[in-house]
Amino acid sequence: MDTHEHRFDDETWANLPELLGKLPEPISLHIWGDPQASEAEREAIELAKLLADRFVDIEYRLFPRRISFSYYPVIGIMRIEEEEFIDNGLRIIGLPLGYQMTSLISAMQCVAFLGMTSEAKTRIQLKKLKQDVSLELITSADDEAGTVMAHRIFNIAVVSPFVKSYLIMGDAFPDAATRYSVSLVPHLVINEKAHLSGVATEETILSQIAGQLKQNKS
Repeated sequence: MDTHEHRFDDETWANLPELLGKLPEPISLHIWGDPQASEAEREAIELAKLLADRFVDIEYRLFPRRISFSYYPVIGIMRIEEEEFIDNGLRIIGLPLGYQMTSLISAMQCVAFLGMTSEAKTRIQLKKLKQDVSLELITSADDEAGTVMAHRIFNIAVVSPFVKSYLIMGDAFPDAATRYSVSLVPHLVINEKAHLSGVATEETILSQIAGQLKQNKS
């Protein structure tokens, strides 16, 4: 199978067994989209099927478009526990291309490893969180730094049931970038109000979350 067919570069494709071959928890890729509606949706479904065919701990499910979604495809990464799907709130909006294929792998690892690659201090602080938080990361196929931020916000979502993390392919949906006046990627939007451009540490992300929630209370 050539690179065009599976969308991974040759090095990543060769390393996939090491990255995904021994996941501690099985996962499911839930795809919302219509393979007849766009090439991106068709390719997302084919990508999920490819990974499910190759790895015993990965499966996928296809769901129709939903009126509440603005962009497609939508990829949700679920943990499978006793034949039930556990939704940790991780979503990739748009077909992950380029560097964001790494973000897709990262999302699967974060879910399977229960967010344990996050910092211990982060996990302790997130236990105190009792309010809903949305983290929207605007990135692009050629945004290598976006993979770093994706890993961090995905871990945060897995650790806290109050956090939903979304990776949005800004090059596929430029109106999403326009909506938040994004001029530099990666760009993180917290609860549709607070903004962080560039790479930020977990500590900085949590500090921004705390600041945003404090503003909401005042």
